[in-house]
Amino acid sequence: MEKTVIPTVVYAELTPNPATMKFVANRMLIDEGVNLEFTTKQQARPFSPLADDLFNFPFVKSVFISANFVTITKSEGISWDLINLQLREYIRDFLQSNEKAVTALPEREELGQAHAPRSVSASQANPSEHDEEIIKYLDEYVRPAVEGDGGAIEFVSYDEGTVNLLLKGSCSGCPSATVTLKQGIETMLKTMMPDVVKEVVAVEA
Repeated sequence: MEKTVIPTVVYAELTPNPATMKFVANRMLIDEGVNLEFTTKQQARPFSPLADDLFNFPFVKSVFISANFVTITKSEGISWDLINLQLREYIRDFLQSNEKAVTALPEREELGQAHAPRSVSASQANPSEHDEEIIKYLDEYVRPAVEGDGGAIEFVSYDEGTVNLLLKGSCSGCPSATVTLKQGIETMLKTMMPDVVKEVVAVEA
């Protein structure tokens, strides 16, 4: 019996980060509002067969999956011109043969492996009365633009005027991320919540 081929189109987009490329599919790859980032094959294996396979390419450093796209970070010393088509065709072929790019999501205690920040102190991680409002503004004003660039900026915590955010996908290590963080997000949150937000900083995953 022949295996069903799922009609799939994948195209590549440049991102503001020269080390990353965004590969966009014509269908959702993960649940709405959820994203996963992997930096090793071992991290990816329990959750995403696509990410697991992509780490077989020696030049793949990390894989970020969100909505209908995959953002890949490559090693230095190799040009996208040499690997772009290869990766695009591989992702397309995988999706044509597999209904799901993500087969499981981490439990809360496993999130540190593939999703959540791991270096935030327990005191920072305590929820505050301002968390919900900050997240609302980030979802409304920041998330769509950042996803368009192949990344994600996630709220981690609020602590005495400081908003801690985690940069993922193309945002991680991007030369322009600091400008976006300070001139864009920090300015926006200070305007929306002038008596609450004093600073916005990025934390390490």
